[in-house]
Amino acid sequence: MALKRRRPRDPEGRMTLSEHFREFRRRLFIAAATVAVASVVAGIYYDQVFAFLSEPFYRYARANPQNEISLNFGEATSALSNLISLSIFVGVVVSSPVWLYQIWAFVVPGLTRKEKRISLAFLGATIPLFLLGCGLAYAILPQSLQILYGLSPAGTSNIQQTSMYFAFVTRFILVFGIGFLFPVVLVGLNAIGLMPASRLIKGWRVSVVLIFVFAAVATPTADPFTMFVFALPLTALYFGAWFVCRVIDRRKEANRPEWLDVDDTEASEL
Repeated sequence: MALKRRRPRDPEGRMTLSEHFREFRRRLFIAAATVAVASVVAGIYYDQVFAFLSEPFYRYARANPQNEISLNFGEATSALSNLISLSIFVGVVVSSPVWLYQIWAFVVPGLTRKEKRISLAFLGATIPLFLLGCGLAYAILPQSLQILYGLSPAGTSNIQQTSMYFAFVTRFILVFGIGFLFPVVLVGLNAIGLMPASRLIKGWRVSVVLIFVFAAVATPTADPFTMFVFALPLTALYFGAWFVCRVIDRRKEANRPEWLDVDDTEASEL
């Protein structure tokens, strides 16, 4: 029985529809398997994950012993559902370098060599910025809880459902992580010619106002402290993105062919 010959790989990355589907299926499987394995590991270390994410809550409780505050499981299945949701959340965050790479690896065969370098730079910036945003959110979480729980009237108890607390914490962390990808989007728009650096610096005042509005709306808390802590780094990242865009625009201008600047009505030397 003759073996079916494998079609040689196209040097320019061209693939048939069936090959695209197989490649997508393979990348999706790797990403899903990585998230699943990371989630299982997080489930094995659930007690440590629970202690890590609930530490800001108990830090407030220790600092304010006069306030009756505690985490509670309201239903028989609450502990199980909390274990599953927390494990998946940690699995997605921890495995983000792998599944982000799988997305990049699926798209990259259709790109030119220059586009591959640019996309690889975006991937290299996306992962640390996302993790930096998540880390900042966790760092300021105790102060945010201090403000929110401090609003409870005297003589009242704050009996917090565990599922609601962790839903708040995970949303809080993800908002910061995703928000820190804002400069990557700006640089990407600049790279494809939709957002020149001159436009970014010309409209910086409006952009800063919009950043503060976004920070106020996107954060789960309503306190000014969290808004400012979120908005100030985003503002710094905005100007950092503008600087990168300016460098890209200058390189584009330096490599611009001279014939593009010739007036259409100018007579040819030939």
